[in-house]
Amino acid sequence: MSGKYGDLLDMVSFVVVLFYMLTIIGIFILRKKRPDAPRPYKAFGYPVLPLIYIMMGITFCSLLIIYKPKFTWPGLIITLIGIPIYYFAVQQKKGDK
Repeated sequence: MSGKYGDLLDMVSFVVVLFYMLTIIGIFILRKKRPDAPRPYKAFGYPVLPLIYIMMGITFCSLLIIYKPKFTWPGLIITLIGIPIYYFAVQQKKGDK
């Protein structure tokens, strides 16, 4: 239905790398907001390697948008459609209690 495997991979990989970047950005935010929190897991090479990863992720996503917009935009739109669905589901759950 969606076409070739490579096209589907482009659609999904754009969104996956986007979420990975948000996760890495979360490391910086948590270290800023909660510097005294226990850290059972250490980010290897912090802050250099996480910054390199974010820069590579931005480059990868930018290149996908430039060279394969036919597949990256639908992946992003499908993901964004999930936001109102999530809030609707949360409201339904609150109404059940």
